[in-house]
Amino acid sequence: MQSIDPESLSTLQTRIAYLKSFTQFTQADAAALHAAKPVIEALIPSIVDAVYKKLLSYDITAKAFLPRQTGYDGVAPTKLEELDLEHPMVKFRMGFLKAYLKKLVVADYDDLETWEYFDKVGVMHTGVAGFAHRAKKPGLRVEYIHVGLLLGYVVDLVIAAVLAHPDLDNETRSAVLRALNKVIWIQNDLFARHYVVDLETTNPVAVPRTGFLEGWTGPIMAGAVVAVAVGVLGVQAIFFGPRRS
Repeated sequence: MQSIDPESLSTLQTRIAYLKSFTQFTQADAAALHAAKPVIEALIPSIVDAVYKKLLSYDITAKAFLPRQTGYDGVAPTKLEELDLEHPMVKFRMGFLKAYLKKLVVADYDDLETWEYFDKVGVMHTGVAGFAHRAKKPGLRVEYIHVGLLLGYVVDLVIAAVLAHPDLDNETRSAVLRALNKVIWIQNDLFARHYVVDLETTNPVAVPRTGFLEGWTGPIMAGAVVAVAVGVLGVQAIFFGPRRS
């Protein structure tokens, strides 16, 4: 039986070691993701379009795109009705997702810097600057519920897409689905740890918190290993493209 000190999970390196061990994320899983690079790079535009259509189909998720985005100097939308895939600011945000998706299939999963990047992706959605270039920029706040819902939406799609792909044998399907599932759940935790209070993890990750309790703002502690999304990760839903007839 392995002994895990709960307090140690507030340290990213220790946390990643535990997550990878528990999910049994191995070099073979990383190799399966790397092997998918030619496929996913060709599909990134379709993947991003599908994700943003979904996000813009509900006012509660679309409203996150009304505030001017960090680094965007063009015309900002003033109402939800102006938001669509052709709006310049929406296109600007789509560019970040494209870069993220490419990262998934080229990343060195043995390098802590890879996990630091994924952890910062989680931080930046809490309203805190995850990256140095955003330190003095307006925060981006996306509530945890929406990240989780997006993950559920896309996981169903990715399973269907991979199982239905006519050019994949069963061994390849299994390797890709298992690798994606593991890395998505690890990224999932790297979102959750910045939203969810884990009472056993006593070394807090200070994240200003608003909206959880109306009018309340304060630090939250690093979260447990719990479910959520890609958020941006779930976008692999169209990983292998539309089903061929």
